[in-house]
Amino acid sequence: MNKKQKKVLIRIIVAATLIVVLSLMPIEGYVKFGLFMIPYLVIGYDILKKAFKGILNKQVFDENFLMAVATIGAIALGDYKEGTAVMLFYQIGELFQSYAVGKSRKNISELMDIRPDYANIEKDGKLEKVDPDEVEIGTVIVVQPGEKIPIDGIVTEGNSTLNTSALTGESLPRQTAVGDEVISGCINMTGVLKIQTTKEFGESTVSKILDLVENSSSKKSKSENFISKFAKYYTPAVCYGALALAILPPLVRMLAMGIAPEWGEWIYRALTFLVISCPCALVISIPLSFFAGIGGASNQGVLVKGSNYLETLAQTKYVVFDKTGTMTQGVFEVSGIHHSKMENEKLLEYAALAESSSGHPISKSLQKAYGKPIDRNRVTDVEEISGNGVIAKVDGIAVAAGNAKLMKRLGIEYKECHHVGTVVHMVVDGTYAGHILISDILKPHAKEAIHALKKAGISKTVMLTGDAKNVAEQIAKELGIEEVCSELLPSDKVEKVEELLKKKGEKEKLAFVGDGINDAPVLSRADIGIAMGALGSDAAIEAADVVLMDDDPLKIAKAIKIARKCIRIVYENIYFAIGIKIICLILGALGIANMWTAIFADVGVMVIAVLNAIRALFVKKL
Repeated sequence: MNKKQKKVLIRIIVAATLIVVLSLMPIEGYVKFGLFMIPYLVIGYDILKKAFKGILNKQVFDENFLMAVATIGAIALGDYKEGTAVMLFYQIGELFQSYAVGKSRKNISELMDIRPDYANIEKDGKLEKVDPDEVEIGTVIVVQPGEKIPIDGIVTEGNSTLNTSALTGESLPRQTAVGDEVISGCINMTGVLKIQTTKEFGESTVSKILDLVENSSSKKSKSENFISKFAKYYTPAVCYGALALAILPPLVRMLAMGIAPEWGEWIYRALTFLVISCPCALVISIPLSFFAGIGGASNQGVLVKGSNYLETLAQTKYVVFDKTGTMTQGVFEVSGIHHSKMENEKLLEYAALAESSSGHPISKSLQKAYGKPIDRNRVTDVEEISGNGVIAKVDGIAVAAGNAKLMKRLGIEYKECHHVGTVVHMVVDGTYAGHILISDILKPHAKEAIHALKKAGISKTVMLTGDAKNVAEQIAKELGIEEVCSELLPSDKVEKVEELLKKKGEKEKLAFVGDGINDAPVLSRADIGIAMGALGSDAAIEAADVVLMDDDPLKIAKAIKIARKCIRIVYENIYFAIGIKIICLILGALGIANMWTAIFADVGVMVIAVLNAIRALFVKKL
């Protein structure tokens, strides 16, 4: 509990004690009024001040105005205890709401704890702490055991174990050594690391994540927008309704029946009507539910860019996957060389050199298998054909390395591979020279993730990949994915997603799950884009609506369950709050409900709705 909350709590205790003491004392008239004004002002001075400012700023109709009018009116009618009690319980409800928001913020602040306070720079043999914003690209920083990595960079000296839990939601130690890329926000656990920075602090991973979470509340859902519009028209409507209730019935009775108007009774009913009508439960609990949902998700390593995306995620029925790096580890290894017309080592050398300018995992696996330093001066006239492969000259000899599409494009007869894996066909000096088989392996939880999605009610799972048909079909069968489209170019993936979007129901949503680097167009085209394996990927954070901060596909189902729970809570609060208020408003207008019923309809409903909203923070294990 912060200082502000403690002050409010002290005021509540003082006011409540005075109300109880004064209620037991035999006092009447002006003395009673004067004494009850003490607890009333102790507990309500800030509400009265806000209401007065609202009137001056021509923003009259809000909850502060309703509370001020209702309580002052009750006191004017001689109901000192009821008027003061309404203000007291309203403040109790506000304190409760403030505490709930604080708890939500604390959950998110655990993620925010990744923000580094300083960076160490070595000067004259001593470490000097500087503001991370002041560190330029290329500076060597020192990270000691127990410290956070403040800026993205490459390890130039030392080896250590990194704790990524603040980013991934799970304590997954990661080994790092010289030459490895490291990202800000991780905690160095063991050895001393020297890191050469590759980004400025403002562009580093930790800054982007913090900005993402801090701005998530700016993208409102349809439910939040509905409540904002509802409150905008609802509050003035009930104020005019209360005014009509206070004036019209007694006037009608007087004019039609000749009965003297009982102004006091109808004004009391109108004031009760005002207290009941206060929209606090809706205005507070709905945004709080989304805020808690985003907080609960972030604590699990699932970053949702706004409450509108939570709403879309909850309606997801189609999940479309990329293959490499999403359902497979993307760690390719050369597992065989077949039909080679030259020595295997020489064929591998041609392949590694031809592919040396590409950053694709397959290229890296060829270079790794070759195992020797790559001399790029030997490679000229490189042409990378998207979705096909690479054409280049190695030592002046024409070399082509790619899939069957590239062979057909070049008019080269090639040998089919009967093993399952990614096949790189090789053409050297215009002649087919054999093919290299590269295999990828499934992620540990990939199969379990598909089962969890089906259990969560996902009606269709689809895999889109540029890989060979036999490889794609085997992986889809092993995982239990219903539909697979293989040998696709990046543009083909967008077309397939558009076809699926036309097939699905109007209220059904389609999610695309990709690695966020090569799949940006598809991530943007889907109803909701989910970036997998996005630890440190700028493209993923930019293109996706939801970012999973590790490469565990099981978290897709978890993200959907979090979203559905959050939306369920939102609708529970909407139906409950509106339902109770309508019943109590009718009872208040008929004179059956008194001021204490009004207190329950306002503060009681708000407390129950807030308690319900907090449930969105807690996420069960799958």
